[in-house]
Amino acid sequence: MPVGIDTHVRRGRLPHLEKRGRTYYVTFCTKSRVVLCPVARDMVAQECIRGHGERYWLDCLTVMPDHVHLIVFPYETTTISEVLRLMKGASSYGVNSILGRSGPLWQRESFDRMIRSEESLSKKREYIFNNPVRAGLVARWEDYPWNWSPSL
Repeated sequence: MPVGIDTHVRRGRLPHLEKRGRTYYVTFCTKSRVVLCPVARDMVAQECIRGHGERYWLDCLTVMPDHVHLIVFPYETTTISEVLRLMKGASSYGVNSILGRSGPLWQRESFDRMIRSEESLSKKREYIFNNPVRAGLVARWEDYPWNWSPSL
């Protein structure tokens, strides 16, 4: 087994396939599925958007009450692992600060998948934006305040 994979497995983490120049569909969840209040969702969205245009291109984002969906393209100098570490670390710190709490906010693992075609990208965007509708939070995706894209 390659050293990198063995290290991840021993730490109880799954190895993730990373390739430079690829776009990723990502989902990460709060630890114990803690529900984020509106001000916490604002903070999470702000911290995910912060690196857009500098370290990565954030295609779209939705911050749900207990999880986040996004599509991101890390720039050449950044890996998907680094992008997620930045987003999850900064948002955890910010949410903990404003809510007066401590400890991890996010589950250690994230679900990430490389997007391989324009068709797949379009389907993932549609899934992300309509997630609040499917969850019964809004009637139309346009009404959900935590949907974001640079084209909105």
